[in-house]
Amino acid sequence: MDLKDGRVTIRLLPEVAPKHVEQIKKLTREGFYDGIVFHRVIDGFMAQTGDPTGTGTGGSDLADIPAEFSDVPFERGTVGMARARDPDSANSQFFIMFAPGDFLNGKYTVWGEVVGGMEHIDTIKRGEPPQDPDKIIKMQVAADAG
Repeated sequence: MDLKDGRVTIRLLPEVAPKHVEQIKKLTREGFYDGIVFHRVIDGFMAQTGDPTGTGTGGSDLADIPAEFSDVPFERGTVGMARARDPDSANSQFFIMFAPGDFLNGKYTVWGEVVGGMEHIDTIKRGEPPQDPDKIIKMQVAADAG
């Protein structure tokens, strides 16, 4: 995932959330995430993206995904799937943790972890929504990058 300050590498966790990983890979390969803003960025908590409307209420044309809750904890760098109140409403929005969030454990699906470039996540502009928000420049699946 390329941001304004550099590349962020996310290790996918198909053994934890296979349906979520497949949806993320499909959307990434379609270019869905390219140019999408970080619309909700809370200091000391997380940065959220994946909504093409930039409002926090949008998603992709794909079907929502049933929850794949696990015992993988929400730590700094954990990537989780955002959803509405319904646990089975995840679609395209996701968030990256700035700090541990134990209160999310077992309530949101973990599908990845940042393994490189977390310093670039740390510089994402804060706000709900941020003024002139940062965006994903390009997101790709490493296996496809050649």
